[in-house]
Amino acid sequence: MKFGIYYAYWEQEWVGDFKYYIEKAAKLGFDILEIAAHQITTYSDKQIEEIRSAAKANNVLLTAGIGPTADKNLSSADPAIRERGKKFFTETLTQIARLEVRAIGGALHSYWPADYTKPVDKMGDWQRGADGVREISKFAEELGITLNIEVLNRFENFVLNTAEEGVAFVRQVGRPNVKVMLDTFHMNIEEDSIGGAIRTAGPLLGHLHTGECNRRVPGQGRMPWREIGEALRGIGYQGNVVMEPFVRSGGSVGNDIRVWRDLSNKASEQKLDRDAMESLRFSRFMLEG
Repeated sequence: MKFGIYYAYWEQEWVGDFKYYIEKAAKLGFDILEIAAHQITTYSDKQIEEIRSAAKANNVLLTAGIGPTADKNLSSADPAIRERGKKFFTETLTQIARLEVRAIGGALHSYWPADYTKPVDKMGDWQRGADGVREISKFAEELGITLNIEVLNRFENFVLNTAEEGVAFVRQVGRPNVKVMLDTFHMNIEEDSIGGAIRTAGPLLGHLHTGECNRRVPGQGRMPWREIGEALRGIGYQGNVVMEPFVRSGGSVGNDIRVWRDLSNKASEQKLDRDAMESLRFSRFMLEG
């Protein structure tokens, strides 16, 4: 397994100095830095080259995450919105390929977070989302990129809430570069058995996000890490494990994730670094065995 961390652990916005966090991730011992792809299409050639070069120089693998906004929703009933979503993904995938990103995950099939003031059409969104993902996956395959479809809890999205649904969706898409993405935070809310969910995903599991049920780093909560590790080893998982803690309130990250109190206990950046490094050691021990 390769272990990583999402840059937004330290940030309060969906943008950041990715070069800085690449260097930090390397110093802390991570194999991967996951970046946000929200605004990657606005980056200049110089910015793209600087980030790519920094990753290569520090031997850090880059992965990307994104929650498309409602106006770029591949599952929308509005054909114009679906077309806008396809255009957005074409541009975004082109840019992340220049960064040598080979995996992107998130609610690629839908939008995030769900707007529950509007009617829910789970089956309609499922079908349109599957068709849209199948279409963009062909372009992604040409770039060598895997699309990891994230299973989210009921409060953030309604299309895919369990590993069983994620597997059914990916099988319906039927493309080799489309995989299931699981997240321990979401599994803690939705699954009867977290180990069982991982085993359900089995060989279709392409990416794993980790974090506690309180969104702190692994090891600072009550998630069943031994069970998770046994399940991952049981399916022979050798993919990416990226911790995605959110501990700071404020900014667009805090607001979107609904972090309404400081979960870091006013920690300095140095303390956040130490917690991340300790969690990395904990994660390697518990998940690799």
